[in-house]
Amino acid sequence: MVREPFTFGELEQWLDKNRVTEIECLVPDLTGVARGKILPRQKFTEDRGMRLPEAVVAMGVTGEFPDEGPYYDVISPTDQDMHLRPDPSTVRIVPWATDPTAQVIHDCFDKHGAIVPFAPRSVLRRVCELYAAEGWDPVVAPELEFYLVARNADPDVPLKAPIGRSGRAETSRQAYSIDAVNEFDPLFEDVYAYCEKMELNVDTLIHEVGAGQMEINFFHAHPLNLADEVFFFKRTLREAAMRHDMFATFMAKPIAGEPGSAMHVHTSVVDKKSGHNIFSNPDGTPSQEFFWYIGGLQKYIPAAMALFAPYVNSYRRLVRSNAAPINIQWGTDNRTVGIRSPVATPSARRVENRVIGADANPYVALAATLACGYLGIKNRIEPSPECKGDAYLGDFQLPRSLGEALSLLRAETDLAEVLGASFVTVYSEVKEIEYAEFMKVISPWEREHLLLHV
Repeated sequence: MVREPFTFGELEQWLDKNRVTEIECLVPDLTGVARGKILPRQKFTEDRGMRLPEAVVAMGVTGEFPDEGPYYDVISPTDQDMHLRPDPSTVRIVPWATDPTAQVIHDCFDKHGAIVPFAPRSVLRRVCELYAAEGWDPVVAPELEFYLVARNADPDVPLKAPIGRSGRAETSRQAYSIDAVNEFDPLFEDVYAYCEKMELNVDTLIHEVGAGQMEINFFHAHPLNLADEVFFFKRTLREAAMRHDMFATFMAKPIAGEPGSAMHVHTSVVDKKSGHNIFSNPDGTPSQEFFWYIGGLQKYIPAAMALFAPYVNSYRRLVRSNAAPINIQWGTDNRTVGIRSPVATPSARRVENRVIGADANPYVALAATLACGYLGIKNRIEPSPECKGDAYLGDFQLPRSLGEALSLLRAETDLAEVLGASFVTVYSEVKEIEYAEFMKVISPWEREHLLLHV
């Protein structure tokens, strides 16, 4: 079910119907964190928006900003305001709030009314508009993995699986186990109840490979709608988990020795006039656009890795033979490759990007995936031959660290043109600050192996 857009009049009616007294005015930042303000209903109705400093959507996960450099060629050094306007179609109830409370996602504009190009939602809008200009409608369906872990207030203590209904924690891998999911029935009953009240179109829930690792699938829809839903879902799951005395984490590699968590994104492209999937020919065979889209992913994914794997932890997930890709090979019904084509009817033919981590910002990850495919179709980039064997036997074709990924992103002018040069500049500078912060930390491994041995 796709939510129909609201007008502001319909939004007011919705708020009246739900007797809302407070509004959480949200804007997703570069990390996907919900920033904003909580307003009384009356003030929200009178103002229909709010102001926040530009840098609020352009800070690192530690809350730091660059001291100098190209960042301030884009962000005003005088700390100017953005003017945020609510998108009425994003209004949702906050099901765990004590008083009737709504949450609404806002878009960012400057004082002249121009959209702020480095805000994550703006970047995804920009890419979707490029598709629309070609007469295409991109359709996506994310699969989001996450871990449930026992409450942990000490970052120096390793994470572990939480206690389930049986009074025991998982100690082995339980891929697709129904009973292992049922261990957390009270939590998931709340999660599904919250999602129903919020009109989130979540589909299948499964137990993934790792101990305490789960996956939720979303019904396919327009990319901006789906990015909003993933943004809301992450917030919802974390809240529900804490109410059941555990944490939910979307870290790419939260537990040593266990598989990492991904956000696999399935994409197809529909011709607006005919309604047909452009990845299939009239006779049902794969089209040239299908192969060009794959070719674009193969060419540009390495440069986009800082967008798909945004933290130092992200690269711990991308290891050989551990349920995550190490290269940009493609194949049909092959989960060892980075780019997979699932078995599907011609109308449902799609391409799955398996490189993205669960820690990626959903707006940025979808924008980057669509940007790679768009460039592939526009530039008619042919893919490499299909991989029909075990892609883990091949070489690494992805950057192995955030530093390497940022160098590739800065050097790729085609992606910057599609995503926006100002976004790439701000994003790269913020990630450099995060990387520098990480390099100040000495890990237990270094103390264990280097202290007395070197």
